[in-house]
Amino acid sequence: MPVFCRHLPGLLLLLAALGASAPLQAHPEDEFCVPGEGSLDPALCDALATLDSADASQAELKPILDEKGEERGFWSTASLYVTIGVRHILPSGLDHILFVLALFLASTRGRALVLQISAFTIAHTATLGLAAAGVIAPPASVVEPLIAATIAFVAFENLYFKDLPRWRVVVVFMFGLIHGLGFAGFFGELGLPAEQFWSALIGFNVGVEIGQLSVVAAAFVLGIGLRKRLARRGHSAAYRRLLVVPGSLLIGLTGLFWTFQRLFMT
Repeated sequence: MPVFCRHLPGLLLLLAALGASAPLQAHPEDEFCVPGEGSLDPALCDALATLDSADASQAELKPILDEKGEERGFWSTASLYVTIGVRHILPSGLDHILFVLALFLASTRGRALVLQISAFTIAHTATLGLAAAGVIAPPASVVEPLIAATIAFVAFENLYFKDLPRWRVVVVFMFGLIHGLGFAGFFGELGLPAEQFWSALIGFNVGVEIGQLSVVAAAFVLGIGLRKRLARRGHSAAYRRLLVVPGSLLIGLTGLFWTFQRLFMT
């Protein structure tokens, strides 16, 4: 058996342990301002600190400034929030990472994976925009447990069905609506002025997509490598037993733990 296969269960177990030990706060908004970790510009960190110390509804909505102390324009704001969106997924969005990995594990064909990721993207983009604009405002105490439950559902569905059921794309779309509300919960805490809101929202969403697609691309490369090794050894059918089943099981258990944690331990 290839070395990668022998160590795969341990790697997956480590992933589940990291998920189970994640803090109750799923998306800490000040994680980008930790010294020594490539933190963002001081103006943005000051805004985040203000939100930490005061009610967001009471905080003055100050514009985000550039390195020269001038108010950022459309493209400057958008590019800044692309970075924030990427970093919200990598490495901070472990729940969203596990969700897209569960989608990947169930997809034996590229077309099926593309359809699911597209449905997920369209759905969470819609609710992110609506929630960030204040059209809908579900509480985080409801959204966060639901996000964890979607992870568990998709992962355990992988165990039950060897082939993707026809309704999987619809399910992924519905779950994408929920994940979009989670993204909006983080984005809304930044308290941006109206002049910079839409450019920041567009940039943030693009950054989230870059982060998610990076996860899918990395999983795809690793999965293709494992498939080829197994095929050369005449064990093509073992891919599901070695990767899909244990990976989905651990992701599902992590999702269940997070659901319980967010319902009863926050």
